[in-house]
Amino acid sequence: MRVPALSFLTIAWLTFTVQALSGQGLSTRFGNQLSIWTALNFSNPVEYQVGGRWIPSFSISQNLKKDRKIDAELSANTFANFFFKGNKTDGHEKDLKPYRAWIRYSSPRLEIRAGLQKINFGSASILRPLMWFDKMDSRDPLQLTDGVYSLLGRYYFQNNANLWLWALYGNENTKGWEIAATHSKSPEFGGRLQFPVPRGEAAISFHRRTADYKSLFPPVPDPGDKSFPEEKIGIDGKWDLGVGLSFEYVLKHNDLAIGIIKEWETQMNIGLDYTFNAGNGVNLATEYFRYENRAGWKEKADNNNYSVITANYPINLMNTVSAMVYYNWNDKAWYRMISLQRKYDFWSFYLIAFWNPDTFSLYGPSEGRNLFAGKGFQIMAVVNK
Repeated sequence: MRVPALSFLTIAWLTFTVQALSGQGLSTRFGNQLSIWTALNFSNPVEYQVGGRWIPSFSISQNLKKDRKIDAELSANTFANFFFKGNKTDGHEKDLKPYRAWIRYSSPRLEIRAGLQKINFGSASILRPLMWFDKMDSRDPLQLTDGVYSLLGRYYFQNNANLWLWALYGNENTKGWEIAATHSKSPEFGGRLQFPVPRGEAAISFHRRTADYKSLFPPVPDPGDKSFPEEKIGIDGKWDLGVGLSFEYVLKHNDLAIGIIKEWETQMNIGLDYTFNAGNGVNLATEYFRYENRAGWKEKADNNNYSVITANYPINLMNTVSAMVYYNWNDKAWYRMISLQRKYDFWSFYLIAFWNPDTFSLYGPSEGRNLFAGKGFQIMAVVNK
């Protein structure tokens, strides 16, 4: 476990010890999420994998005076995944790392949270330009994502507007759409203002960091300084117009262009969703996503374009069927997935079939092997208790 996680845990422990000795309203909770899966890929030779994940968690909460509260959460992510090709072992992945480790003070108008936490926002739900700090894949039934070491404050105004401010430090891996991690000795900071508009809400967001591209270059004795600042500004909104409408747009400025990294990058998403009154309700959603980068505003832009449509139908209280179809307009490539889900009080079961290109990355650079590459299926069992 990293030093920042231990530091926040120590602070939380001391805080709650003092509170427990001085007042009432202390509550604790232990939780567990255990998942096991197997997947088969119809390649030549056939590839398959088996794996498991355990996420134990501990949360503690102390009520204070005047509707104020202090609480904390600590959880770990431990998993192992074994790969096979034909009748031979083809490697494995395993890790044990902190998943969440934060402490929070909250009142009716203010929330301050520090530690290893999840930060996500925006109006899109599938291909999200504002996926700045998480890597949630909409095809993942568990919606798991690593957290970031950060300090986050949120203030809620009387008119339902809210202001976010954040600072990040000590995050070694890439986040969201990043292809290079942040410089190890450089903090990140930004904010977001979200406010109501007629029939919906809108927001403007900003973030600045210093990116370190040294790891992307061949190993040489001295590649020179390959770190430079990046600034991002994003706008988004969603409206209920009978049909749900969502919009996200991000403009990113790279202070120094290197190779394929050009000075300006943009991402845009437009989405629609509607629930049809058929049977138990069929929800359809579609999004169009476009990425561009260019050396200057008058220069021709390189681009990448995706369209996606999803369908979700609850067969009954226990069973749901869903499907996703993506299309890459540049590569003329299709991505397809259908999922069957069955839920009990604590158990959930998933059967997922997919038919995709052999190599792809819909959600930015990914760590480890891509579970949904090629053609195949996955079976997963999950218990939450």
